[in-house]
Amino acid sequence: MELKQKAQAGSFESSDILVMVEPVEKGAGRLIELKSIVMQQFGEDLLSQIHADLDKFQISDVRLIINDKGALPPTVSARVETALKRAAQLQTGTLN
Repeated sequence: MELKQKAQAGSFESSDILVMVEPVEKGAGRLIELKSIVMQQFGEDLLSQIHADLDKFQISDVRLIINDKGALPPTVSARVETALKRAAQLQTGTLN
């Protein structure tokens, strides 16, 4: 997946997560700025999940700014996926 623009998904609400994605130069790697109200308890798990989500979409060069307010793992993955797809200008879903 090729990231073309800045994008975000989520909110600052309780039990949610705000994920901001920004493309970077090839070879820059994964630059992740993570703030979380549960950093001490779940910070490593959260980072592992984010890296797994990036691996799923084969993203190796990206800047992520993430502000977590205690989101559950499925919410984290959904927000990361949506932000990545928006940054790649892919359709994130349709209503039938």
